[in-house]
Amino acid sequence: MSDETPLAGDLLVRIGAIMFLVGAAATLATVAPLFLGTEPLPSVFYWVCMLMGLGFLIAAAGVIRSATAQRRRAAAASPPSAPSAT
Repeated sequence: MSDETPLAGDLLVRIGAIMFLVGAAATLATVAPLFLGTEPLPSVFYWVCMLMGLGFLIAAAGVIRSATAQRRRAAAASPPSAPSAT
């Protein structure tokens, strides 16, 4: 277990990664009968394949959320800049 504090968006990245992997496995299972010459899988597997794209979008949203939270934290920690004398 790490002692890092979880950032905003970390949960979205984990959920998105899991959904992506489930969708990728379903995609492989759906394409395999085409190469093996067996009966195609039921259409439910084609719908589960859509989790791959949805998981990617959710993970990307988590990365963007983490980046904006980190940017806000960095802006709050930096001292205000002095006005330039021109």
